[in-house]
Amino acid sequence: MSATSSSWPLFSRSALCFSVLMADEAKAVARGLRQRDPDLLDRLIEQYQFRLFRYLVHLTGDRERAEDFFQETWLRVLERGHQYDGKWKFEAWLFAIARNLVLDWHRRKKPQSLEALAGPEDSAPFDLADDKQPSALQKVLNSEAVTGVHTSLEKLPIVYREVLILRFQEEMQLEEIASVLNAPLSTVKSRLYRGLEVMRSSMQGGAA
Repeated sequence: MSATSSSWPLFSRSALCFSVLMADEAKAVARGLRQRDPDLLDRLIEQYQFRLFRYLVHLTGDRERAEDFFQETWLRVLERGHQYDGKWKFEAWLFAIARNLVLDWHRRKKPQSLEALAGPEDSAPFDLADDKQPSALQKVLNSEAVTGVHTSLEKLPIVYREVLILRFQEEMQLEEIASVLNAPLSTVKSRLYRGLEVMRSSMQGGAA
């Protein structure tokens, strides 16, 4: 057997082992939540508290309100832990809970939901380049000051900013983002594409 043919199964086994470990971890979390394990909850809060709070600040634009949603999210995790089945990473389920709380707040505050703020063109289909290739946002990061990136990001409509945050800051896969948003994969791709285009235009306009 050649070196090439023998190395491929080895790589595949490594990838499979990693996938199995991730799945086993998710199932262990699901079991612990069903049992309302307080030690598990403490570990989850310690592991995800920074990322969750950062996400909520981006969604609300208000640190004090983000704090309220942060606390409420973990209460929901404790109350509804039996609903997590381990099919997705825990973080996707966690962020979905947080997002739904913010959506409920938006619906009470305004007649529009977060999705309605995107505009009718949001559902237009787009096919993105291979995730393994350098992204448009990564190219911007390589050529612009980080401060400028954050400034442009904060100016984006929230539905686009949210997808960019989940994809590039939280490093979620597109399927996981779709799970968080409870939206079709095509919608996630569309928002990601349009968000990158708006952000790039904003930065180019600011540099002019």
